[in-house]
Amino acid sequence: MNTIRKEQSLFEILEYYFSKEKEHHDNSYRDELSREIMKFLIETDDGSYTLKSPEFDGKSENMHNSHGAITESFEKFVKPLKFSYEKEIAILDICSGFGYNSAAAIENFTKNKKDTNEKIAKLKIDMIEISIETLAIALTIPSPIPEHKIIKKAIESKLIDEDFAKLSLEKCEIPENININIFCEDARKTIESLEDNSYDAIFLDPFSPAWTPELCTVEFFIELKRVLKDDGMIATYSAAAPLRYGFIEAGFHIGEGPAFGRKFGGTIASTNIDKIDKSISKSDERTIALSDAGIPFRDPGLNKNSNEILEFRAKEREKTRHFHRISSAVQTSLFLGEEISDEKLKRRVLRNLSKVNIPTLKSKEANYIIFPQNSYLVTSNHQFNSRNRIIDMNNRLLEVIKGLNFKI
Repeated sequence: MNTIRKEQSLFEILEYYFSKEKEHHDNSYRDELSREIMKFLIETDDGSYTLKSPEFDGKSENMHNSHGAITESFEKFVKPLKFSYEKEIAILDICSGFGYNSAAAIENFTKNKKDTNEKIAKLKIDMIEISIETLAIALTIPSPIPEHKIIKKAIESKLIDEDFAKLSLEKCEIPENININIFCEDARKTIESLEDNSYDAIFLDPFSPAWTPELCTVEFFIELKRVLKDDGMIATYSAAAPLRYGFIEAGFHIGEGPAFGRKFGGTIASTNIDKIDKSISKSDERTIALSDAGIPFRDPGLNKNSNEILEFRAKEREKTRHFHRISSAVQTSLFLGEEISDEKLKRRVLRNLSKVNIPTLKSKEANYIIFPQNSYLVTSNHQFNSRNRIIDMNNRLLEVIKGLNFKI
């Protein structure tokens, strides 16, 4: 068998070996492909593998946390949602990639399901992955946990259906109480075809919002809310300000997710405040509520490309700066109510504040705007939570900017 040249891209290698498999009906091509793929993979601390993403703006990042790809799936996606497997649980896995998140969910289901004489616990997983090549890679990498082989079987069937692969080589059978569907298309297209109130949980795992803003827009989140059950939850690794404000504008409560391998945690979202355990930080609340950094991504027709969404947001930030929001320069909003010893920084902060009718850092206007954070609690409840404080601070800022009368 001819070994493909190293300088060829990963996707070219995939296409080559799978085309040979289809042409010759020979399983040795799949084996050779698995060996070639290992040259591109990066082993993480827990022994599972990840891959560098394609470059964006001259940069690339690993698809998974270097502290452990499969461990990240458990810690950031499965555990925070605290599933109770006494009934059928439905999960929507967006940007499913190698299938690690779904595999972790299956492992958790298998370990904790509660069958009774009257009812057998069931698990339904709908995976969405726009890249058929990414699914193909998943088929060729070492499985980090046995349950990943169930995902591989589902992926192989999908690749055969899509005429990307030919041979059914995966020996693992999908259990009768687990139903896996795979959509290989833009998640925005898939989401519009899904039924209302269908899912107990959504794993939202795209690349960072700056790379894939189309999956972090207010309009996309409104669709997620439509397909999510009333007590359903969303988990995502991102803590980006526009993503979090997008959830709020779409009608969600938000909370801090686990901080596995990072300084800050991801985001948990639900329309049910009882599902949110931990508030996001005071600084993040303030940035989202008051700064133009909190302006969300928008995609009214669910059809714009990444550049269009990023450009639209940049223009909206420019329009709102000094008119509806405080400039994000030097993190101005974080200094409200504080002292600044650095005179140069203080001048810049005060200059930004003067443009939104806030005369000093400890003025009555400043104190009025940040007053809701006097009730800040790390734990969330119906009265005191990140969503309520962010909306309240945002409204108070607008009152100050418009010069309306107010009372603390």
